[in-house]
Amino acid sequence: MAMAKKRITKASKRRLVFFGTISLGVIVYFITSFTYYAVNIYQLKQEEKTLKEDLNILKADEKNLKVEIEKLKDPDYLARYARENFLYSKDGEIVIKLQQDTQTKNIDSDKMDYTYIIFIGSMILLFIVGYTVKKGKRK
Repeated sequence: MAMAKKRITKASKRRLVFFGTISLGVIVYFITSFTYYAVNIYQLKQEEKTLKEDLNILKADEKNLKVEIEKLKDPDYLARYARENFLYSKDGEIVIKLQQDTQTKNIDSDKMDYTYIIFIGSMILLFIVGYTVKKGKRK
Protein backbone atom coordinates (compact mmCIF):
# COMPACT_ATOMS: atom_id res chain seq x y z
CA MET A 1 0.00 0.00 0.00
CA ALA A 2 1.79 2.96 -1.23
CA MET A 3 0.69 6.26 0.10
CA ALA A 4 -0.56 8.56 -2.49
CA LYS A 5 1.34 11.80 -2.81
CA LYS A 6 -0.67 14.91 -2.23
CA ARG A 7 -0.27 17.35 -5.00
CA ILE A 8 0.05 20.92 -3.91
CA THR A 9 -1.44 23.27 -6.39
CA LYS A 10 0.02 26.60 -7.39
CA ALA A 11 -2.91 28.44 -5.85
CA SER A 12 -2.36 26.81 -2.46
CA LYS A 13 1.36 27.61 -2.67
CA ARG A 14 0.57 31.26 -3.39
CA ARG A 15 -1.92 31.34 -0.52
CA LEU A 16 0.64 29.74 1.81
CA VAL A 17 3.36 32.24 0.80
CA PHE A 18 0.97 35.20 1.11
CA PHE A 19 -0.50 34.28 4.50
CA GLY A 20 2.84 32.95 5.76
CA THR A 21 4.52 36.26 4.95
CA ILE A 22 1.75 38.23 6.65
CA SER A 23 1.86 35.92 9.70
CA LEU A 24 5.63 36.19 9.90
CA GLY A 25 5.41 39.99 9.66
CA VAL A 26 2.82 40.13 12.45
CA ILE A 27 4.92 37.82 14.65
CA VAL A 28 8.07 39.92 14.09
CA TYR A 29 6.10 43.10 14.83
CA PHE A 30 4.78 41.71 18.12
CA ILE A 31 8.19 40.42 19.17
CA THR A 32 9.87 43.77 18.47
CA SER A 33 7.08 45.67 20.21
CA PHE A 34 7.29 43.39 23.24
CA THR A 35 11.06 43.75 23.40
CA TYR A 36 10.88 47.53 23.04
CA TYR A 37 8.31 47.90 25.81
CA ALA A 38 10.12 45.43 28.09
CA VAL A 39 13.36 47.39 27.76
CA ASN A 40 11.49 50.67 28.24
CA ILE A 41 9.82 49.37 31.42
CA TYR A 42 13.18 48.15 32.76
CA GLN A 43 14.78 51.55 32.14
CA LEU A 44 11.88 53.35 33.80
CA LYS A 45 12.13 51.10 36.86
CA GLN A 46 15.85 51.83 37.11
CA GLU A 47 15.16 55.55 36.81
CA GLU A 48 12.44 55.30 39.45
CA LYS A 49 14.88 53.55 41.78
CA THR A 50 17.53 56.25 41.39
CA LEU A 51 14.94 59.01 41.79
CA LYS A 52 13.65 57.42 45.02
CA GLU A 53 17.21 57.27 46.33
CA ASP A 54 17.71 60.92 45.40
CA LEU A 55 14.44 61.81 47.11
CA ASN A 56 15.51 60.07 50.31
CA ILE A 57 18.85 61.92 50.23
CA LEU A 58 17.08 65.24 49.68
CA LYS A 59 14.66 64.56 52.53
CA ALA A 60 17.58 63.84 54.85
CA ASP A 61 19.29 67.04 53.69
CA GLU A 62 16.07 68.95 54.31
CA LYS A 63 15.91 67.65 57.88
CA ASN A 64 19.55 68.60 58.47
CA LEU A 65 19.00 72.07 57.05
CA LYS A 66 15.93 72.61 59.24
CA VAL A 67 17.97 71.64 62.29
CA GLU A 68 20.74 74.00 61.16
CA ILE A 69 18.21 76.82 60.75
CA GLU A 70 16.96 76.26 64.28
CA LYS A 71 20.54 76.29 65.59
CA LEU A 72 21.36 79.50 63.71
CA LYS A 73 18.49 81.26 65.50
CA ASP A 74 20.51 80.91 68.72
CA PRO A 75 22.90 83.92 69.01
CA ASP A 76 25.60 81.96 70.88
CA TYR A 77 25.69 79.25 68.22
CA LEU A 78 25.70 81.86 65.46
CA ALA A 79 28.67 83.67 67.02
CA ARG A 80 30.63 80.42 67.42
CA TYR A 81 29.75 79.39 63.84
CA ALA A 82 30.98 82.72 62.47
CA ARG A 83 34.24 82.45 64.45
CA GLU A 84 34.92 78.89 63.24
CA ASN A 85 33.98 79.24 59.59
CA PHE A 86 34.63 82.89 58.73
CA LEU A 87 37.62 83.66 60.99
CA TYR A 88 35.77 86.20 63.13
CA SER A 89 37.17 86.68 66.59
CA LYS A 90 36.24 88.15 69.94
CA ASP A 91 38.09 91.14 71.32
CA GLY A 92 41.62 90.09 72.28
CA GLU A 93 41.27 86.72 70.58
CA ILE A 94 43.81 85.55 67.98
CA VAL A 95 42.62 83.31 65.13
CA ILE A 96 44.97 80.58 63.90
CA LYS A 97 43.78 78.61 60.89
CA LEU A 98 45.27 75.15 60.35
CA GLN A 99 45.21 73.68 56.87
CA GLN A 100 43.56 70.29 56.53
CA ASP A 101 45.18 69.50 53.16
CA THR A 102 48.32 68.14 54.85
CA GLN A 103 46.36 65.15 56.14
CA THR A 104 45.10 64.19 52.69
CA LYS A 105 48.61 64.54 51.17
CA ASN A 106 50.01 62.13 53.74
CA ILE A 107 47.29 59.61 52.93
CA ASP A 108 47.97 59.91 49.18
CA SER A 109 51.71 59.38 49.63
CA ASP A 110 51.03 56.12 51.48
CA LYS A 111 49.16 54.74 48.48
CA MET A 112 51.85 53.86 45.96
CA ASP A 113 51.05 52.92 42.38
CA TYR A 114 52.46 49.43 41.86
CA THR A 115 51.42 49.00 38.21
CA TYR A 116 54.83 50.07 36.89
CA ILE A 117 56.62 47.67 39.23
CA ILE A 118 54.27 44.83 38.25
CA PHE A 119 54.85 45.57 34.56
CA ILE A 120 58.66 45.50 34.89
CA GLY A 121 58.50 42.33 37.01
CA SER A 122 56.31 40.56 34.47
CA MET A 123 58.68 41.57 31.64
CA ILE A 124 61.66 40.17 33.55
CA LEU A 125 59.73 36.97 34.25
CA LEU A 126 58.81 36.62 30.58
CA PHE A 127 62.45 37.14 29.60
CA ILE A 128 63.59 34.45 32.04
CA VAL A 129 60.94 31.96 30.86
CA GLY A 130 61.77 32.66 27.21
CA TYR A 131 65.48 32.24 27.85
CA THR A 132 65.02 28.91 29.66
CA VAL A 133 62.71 27.58 26.93
CA LYS A 134 65.19 28.60 24.24
CA LYS A 135 68.08 27.05 26.19
CA GLY A 136 66.05 23.84 26.66
CA LYS A 137 65.50 23.51 22.89
CA ARG A 138 69.26 23.60 22.22
CA LYS A 139 69.93 20.45 24.22
